Amino acid sequence: MGSQAPSKGVTVSSALTRRGFLGLSAALAASFGLPRDALARTLAEPAAPADVPSTLRQTILQRTVAQKNNYRTLTTGPGEAPIVRPDLVAADPAPGRVAARRSLAYLGHTSDIHIIDAQTPGWLDPVAAFDFTLLPGVCRPQETMSVHVQGAMIQALNDVALSPITGAPMLALLNTGDNSDRLSNLELRWYIDLFDGKSVTPNSGAPDKYEGPQAWSETTYAYHPDDPSNDPYGTYGFPTIPGLLEAAVTSSVKSPGSPAPWYTVYGNHDTTLNGTFEIDSSFRNLATGSQRGYAFPGFASSLFRGMATDISATTRLIDALRQQFGNNPGFKTVTADPARKMLGGVEFMQQHLDTPDNPGPVGHGFTQENIDNKTTYWQADVGPALRLFGLDTCNQVVGADGAVPQSQFDWLQAQLKQAQTDGKLAIVLSHHNSLTLENTAHNVFDPGETLIHGEEFVDMLLQYPNLVAWLNGHTHINTIQAHPKKGGVGGFWEITTASCIDYPQQAQVVELVDNKDGTMSIFCVVLDHASPAAWNPGDFSQVGLASLSRELASNDWSADPLMRRGSPLDRNTELLLPAPFDLSSITDAALETEFATRKAQVAAAASQGGFQ
Repeated sequence: MGSQAPSKGVTVSSALTRRGFLGLSAALAASFGLPRDALARTLAEPAAPADVPSTLRQTILQRTVAQKNNYRTLTTGPGEAPIVRPDLVAADPAPGRVAARRSLAYLGHTSDIHIIDAQTPGWLDPVAAFDFTLLPGVCRPQETMSVHVQGAMIQALNDVALSPITGAPMLALLNTGDNSDRLSNLELRWYIDLFDGKSVTPNSGAPDKYEGPQAWSETTYAYHPDDPSNDPYGTYGFPTIPGLLEAAVTSSVKSPGSPAPWYTVYGNHDTTLNGTFEIDSSFRNLATGSQRGYAFPGFASSLFRGMATDISATTRLIDALRQQFGNNPGFKTVTADPARKMLGGVEFMQQHLDTPDNPGPVGHGFTQENIDNKTTYWQADVGPALRLFGLDTCNQVVGADGAVPQSQFDWLQAQLKQAQTDGKLAIVLSHHNSLTLENTAHNVFDPGETLIHGEEFVDMLLQYPNLVAWLNGHTHINTIQAHPKKGGVGGFWEITTASCIDYPQQAQVVELVDNKDGTMSIFCVVLDHASPAAWNPGDFSQVGLASLSRELASNDWSADPLMRRGSPLDRNTELLLPAPFDLSSITDAALETEFATRKAQVAAAASQGGFQ
């Protein structure tokens, strides 16, 4: 390990004394096991916009000419410069802000990852045989490749570990729910392991083959990549790709791990089956057993008989035996796997506590206190400027949309007031957005608790000028909405990101910037995952399968996938708003100390090949 001071050519930060800089460099080098001299040089480099891959540089678009029956491949397009949105300020933005600005917090934001165990028997895909649009997303052609996509997305986030706007290091990665797709403990573990930098093989059941509807001739509602000529996907020109299924479920996916400490909240798919309704023990047994439904009449009969409340114990026993050992019409025998058990109770939070402290933090927002008290919301400080509030807006009984329980609403009001007193900017994280906080179903365990819905929730947030942004997901569409105060000046920005499962399979980075003129900016930059825009036929590599997943998703004939990109005003943007207080109270020295720590952590991870 080196012990020399920076060379004469290194400029020490103006916010720190030379002695303070050298002491900080030495301490960080020792803490992260890095050469002191090399780290000091890295930390002393002046901040500048990083030349990193993002949609500022290049976009991914569908080709204008179809290959077959309107099926289209993807190609690259020009980058998109940020569009300035002055919706919440009184005057035109000052051009001098560009040279004067400083970063307060640079963040990653993902949502609706939907990691899928495509072989679990505990799923509802036979519903697609009855009505493909009844439960959207219940049977996706790209469902075997969700882990590959997430590995590529985490790589993309590592590629932008330094901001393309200011060069500041990423302080945190924020994830706003729907982490698993099918309420599966296995899916949850895969997603956590990917963020923590571990390798994942997205297989369950039989170790060396795919067992599921995409391989069965009877399931004409599913995409059969070996031969799609007898299913709707063939009609729409989806390609024949022999060997895809086995390649997808037997290949190990490597992940570099999150480039920053990461935080998460509940999504409706982390709470109920298909994010829509609670299930009974009969269906939970189905998930770990050896019988998987494929035909809608037999599957529906078994499902609803198992969920009925007035049948005898004998009938329930017979149903359970049929599900476990066969002789059930409309079902096929598959390899049982106890690892496919379905989530329940506090298991979602407990799994997040079972993680390493690097990239951290242990719990990813949740703490042992959440487990003990069965509270599903949290707060955390990120750097010297920002306080996060992670909410649980999911209904535990029925319905995909959400609401905010009164107890959580009251807690958030008190904590926003405290953050204001503490001189902290605030960001609220939730799965649902303001248009989908309309669920009126009451929790059976607390039927008397009032539920707060979208308009009332927005009105409350507007009372706190330090609340500058609300980040969420759920709709799978890039959307940015200004929420102005009465009079039109001031308010906050609501930022909804697209999903990683449906096209365009994107995430984003969000950066809070002090313009030093009485205003601040929030920069949003959209990210594509790190895989080729155009899939090379036969490429079953990790990035090849991620690329193929995006192509298949872009051809979703049951929806409007291109719409999910949002408009240009919902993508790369500079969102202006009045500074909620004198931002000079957040000192340069405090910011640069935090940034140096993050740069050292990124350098250490890079030297070790990621957080493995």
